[in-house]
Amino acid sequence: MPEPTDPAKVTVDAGGRRLVVSNLDKVIYPATETTKGEVLHYYARIAPVLLPHLAGRPVTRVRFPEGVEGLNFFEKNLPSGAPAWLPRVTLTHTSEPITYPMVTGLDALTYLANLASLEFHVPQWQIGADGLPAFPDRLVVDLDPGPGAGLQECSIVALLARERLRALGLDPIPVTSGSKGMQLYAALPGSHASADIALVARTLAQELTAAHPDLVVWKMTTSLRPGKVFFDWSQNVAAKTTISPYSLRGRPAPFVAAPRTWDEVQEGAATPGALAQVTATEVLDRVERLGDLAAAVLPQ
Repeated sequence: MPEPTDPAKVTVDAGGRRLVVSNLDKVIYPATETTKGEVLHYYARIAPVLLPHLAGRPVTRVRFPEGVEGLNFFEKNLPSGAPAWLPRVTLTHTSEPITYPMVTGLDALTYLANLASLEFHVPQWQIGADGLPAFPDRLVVDLDPGPGAGLQECSIVALLARERLRALGLDPIPVTSGSKGMQLYAALPGSHASADIALVARTLAQELTAAHPDLVVWKMTTSLRPGKVFFDWSQNVAAKTTISPYSLRGRPAPFVAAPRTWDEVQEGAATPGALAQVTATEVLDRVERLGDLAAAVLPQ
């Protein structure tokens, strides 16, 4: 007699590899009743634009095994029981090595998403031909609104930062973070160390704080943030990671780190509530209509 099958497990084709996924009916986002199956479906559909932003970078995940209302944890090392085919890289940041997964295709993305990895975070550098971190190929700043501030204030700061970054010969791309604020990315030629890029970003943060002290703060001190936007320059430090464009977030609803147009940011700066975080369904529609708005920051 054939062995009984487990109805909670389904075999899928992920980029030409057969994988078993499980618990597809499990609710991950209770407020919207979004299931694990829908999360996997999102990642399968968004993969063509997400994977290039993960390519060549060690991936840190935030896992939500009981959904977004349960406990969650950051995971850098390969998950327990990871298959031999899953690409990986071992790096020593401090005293002990960490073996990270590398998400090179839909198979790796599906495998990790099936482990309730909702968030995918990556550094601003790729792994070089020698297996070590190369110089960063992009600059990023995180605009984090404090209490009493929101996306309108972030939009105003983003426009101010765009002007200064363009004066440096950079062409930034705005991304609403899927959480509270937004990020600005700009492609780099990969010719300077992370410490140099972090210094440039910190100087920019200090200049904006000096010019707009009622709106911008460059120090991490929590007491300085009410009503202001924290210009987090430290995301460019080599050890830091930032949520990848097109990654889901572990928020009450399935919001996504979504690339935006500068027209949207300008409208958000001018009109309260005009700019909002967007959901997975909205992002899929945007990509179908607009393509990858963050393609300009991909390594050429």
